[in-house]
Amino acid sequence: MSDFVRIVEVGPRDGLQNEKAIVPTAAKIELIDRLSATGLRVVEVTSFVSPKWVPQLADAAEVYAGIRRHAGVDYPVLVPNLQGYERAREVGVTHVAAFTAASEEFNRRNTNAGIEESLQRFLPVMERAKADGVRVRGYVSTVLGCPYQGEVRVSDVARVAGRLHAMGCEEVSLGDTIGTGTPAKARRMLRAVANEVPMEALAVHFHDTYGQALANILACLEEGVRVVDSAVSGTGGCPYAKGASGNVATEDVVYMLHGMGVQTGIDLPALVATGHWLAALLGRETASKVGRAMGAGA
Repeated sequence: MSDFVRIVEVGPRDGLQNEKAIVPTAAKIELIDRLSATGLRVVEVTSFVSPKWVPQLADAAEVYAGIRRHAGVDYPVLVPNLQGYERAREVGVTHVAAFTAASEEFNRRNTNAGIEESLQRFLPVMERAKADGVRVRGYVSTVLGCPYQGEVRVSDVARVAGRLHAMGCEEVSLGDTIGTGTPAKARRMLRAVANEVPMEALAVHFHDTYGQALANILACLEEGVRVVDSAVSGTGGCPYAKGASGNVATEDVVYMLHGMGVQTGIDLPALVATGHWLAALLGRETASKVGRAMGAGA
């Protein structure tokens, strides 16, 4: 593989939303600014969900307004509904993400709505986004397993991803929320989804609970995916999936890709340094194996 893979950095949103301690607004802004300087093309900034449900991201508007935007870097935010969309637009957001799940039970626990109801909630968001010229990304959770119902049918994943794409999501990210997937399962799921959504409109999002994330990413790259979600220092998890560990570390993904001759445009030492800075801020060691090997002085 000698082509380009786009990394979507989700640490500031998907990483910090699962932290018990609330990170100060100024530190969130500094994290995003540091990430922007590493060569990343996409940094997901925050989530405009109700502070009641995710108090860690209650300062979404302040964070988005405070970051230093770099040319060529995209700064999407997550919105759960039209109210969240309107809050995001008030501070100038031009790229949003909507989310649902392939598991009916997970959807109900996560959003108090079934799959169909959650999709219907997004219709007003999609209509407004189209009118406003705002780009929309879609997330599908639990694509390789659910903490409540167990196995998730690939046909369900394909159906939900197809609906999001048909509604207007320019890109659909497929998330192994509890990190139980394996390469064979990931390939089978991806092939099913690619029958409904063009491969160039798909991204993968793996958690590393069972240490399978890099292997799963490689399997999906071999199938043709060229967009990978990850979180600096391996932060994250899922507040509605007990036991799920963090996202795959961006440092580890970039190291693997560069070792394969794949371009990312990312300065790995700068990324590792940012990962160590974040880990120190959170009071723990980085979850990135590459970060630990290269040391804090990278």
